[in-house]
Amino acid sequence: MKSKIFIVVSIIFVVAVGVLSYGFFVFKDVLFIGNKFMDGTTINGIDVSGLDEQQATNVVQTHLDSRRNDIKITLNYLDKSWKLSGDDFEIDNHIVPYVENVFEYFNSGNLFQKKSKLDKLSGDKNFEIAYTEVFTGLNSKIDEIADQIDTPAEDAKVVFDANKKNPLSFTDEKVGVMVDREALKQNIDNALKSDTTVDLIVPTYEVMPTVTKTEVMQSVALRGSFSTSYATSSDDRKHNVRHALEAFNGMTIEPMQEVSFNQTTGSRTAENGYKKANVILNGVYVEGTGGGVCQSSTTLYNALLLADVEILEVHKHTLPSSYVWLAFDAMVSEGYSDLRFKNTTDENLYIKTYSDDSNVYVEVYGKPFKEGERLERHVEFLGAIPHPGDRIVPDTNGDYSNKVTYKGEYLRLKYPREGYRAKGYMDRYIGDTLVESKLIRDETYQPQEGIIIEGTQEVTEGITLPPNTVQFIPPQSSTSVNERNVEKKIEKENPSSYNP
Repeated sequence: MKSKIFIVVSIIFVVAVGVLSYGFFVFKDVLFIGNKFMDGTTINGIDVSGLDEQQATNVVQTHLDSRRNDIKITLNYLDKSWKLSGDDFEIDNHIVPYVENVFEYFNSGNLFQKKSKLDKLSGDKNFEIAYTEVFTGLNSKIDEIADQIDTPAEDAKVVFDANKKNPLSFTDEKVGVMVDREALKQNIDNALKSDTTVDLIVPTYEVMPTVTKTEVMQSVALRGSFSTSYATSSDDRKHNVRHALEAFNGMTIEPMQEVSFNQTTGSRTAENGYKKANVILNGVYVEGTGGGVCQSSTTLYNALLLADVEILEVHKHTLPSSYVWLAFDAMVSEGYSDLRFKNTTDENLYIKTYSDDSNVYVEVYGKPFKEGERLERHVEFLGAIPHPGDRIVPDTNGDYSNKVTYKGEYLRLKYPREGYRAKGYMDRYIGDTLVESKLIRDETYQPQEGIIIEGTQEVTEGITLPPNTVQFIPPQSSTSVNERNVEKKIEKENPSSYNP
């Protein structure tokens, strides 16, 4: 029994000695690394065998610094050339972690892991530290050169010139060029491994625009236009109409942008370029600065409607306007009445305004409608409202004492006028097919009473009053105005030359 135990122990001992001997020869390189670089290890071609980290760092840094002095780099792009030398760079302390990483590569893990790393090297234990990583100043030099080469791509754009007959033109798209900085650094590094004199072409890549001219041309068209006549207006009133619309000429309205007529045109004052013309005050035409501006807002309003622009605020006049249908006017007045609208499309809107001696025009450009789609207006006349006749008002304050003094002397301040009810609709067509009729306005223009001013003093003996030429108009019991003749009646009672 003892002999058998002895034999087994002997066999185990022999096997153990064999395994240890085999392991010694297999792992001897690894075991003898310690805190030194193993034999045959090079960094950037410099032999660091048997050196510790600090020694290897010093040797490599000295080598790179010496090599830096001989560096001459020429970079070329088309007809341009840039020259760099070693004096443009410094060796920074980034070399330290690179050496540490090489050292750590060999000394981390157990014996089997270290042996696996050695096997992967297949006898090649040369490590490279990129010159471009340890040369400070190289990145900034590359950036300076790239700034002279980089050309961003340019998208095609709409050029809107409202002063041209055809206000739309389009720029071409342009392909951009950018320096491939990483490729350039890699090319420099690869070249410096074999020579200190480097002559390279700067690598670039194209940057394509995101919007082409064809796409831009398909993104904008005339959406709506409208005109009104001011042929019979005074020169000053014409001036005011044109002046207000000029504030919109050439305007670009971005998606979701809101626009106020009053804010755009500014105060209706002489200092702001407006002249005196008729305005409505308490239902009466009187002279005031800025008369006629409401024709500007109304012309713009109808063009916006036909362009399918969202209207945020609009108001009717006290008296119907002769230059536009009922329910399609847009009265503006500073402080309490505005025309406001909003671009709810996903493209810009552009406005062009112009005029001749008889008419003013507004055109609205933007994202095209669907093929065959268009908008039209129509008005539904609901009837006239009889007026209440005249009211005689005594001139108790003497406001009209230069016209009337005594009782029985009369001055007509304004005529009574019928009122009207009308609805405004926007009709959407695809081709010749009506696909939608949308009510947008339901307006009542209240009837207006006539005002006759009478003097207040008693007629004394010896005073003879001149014949009374003012005829008192009683209230209407009915009206004969209908849809056919309402426009003519409005034009007769409120001629365009008087409209605000």
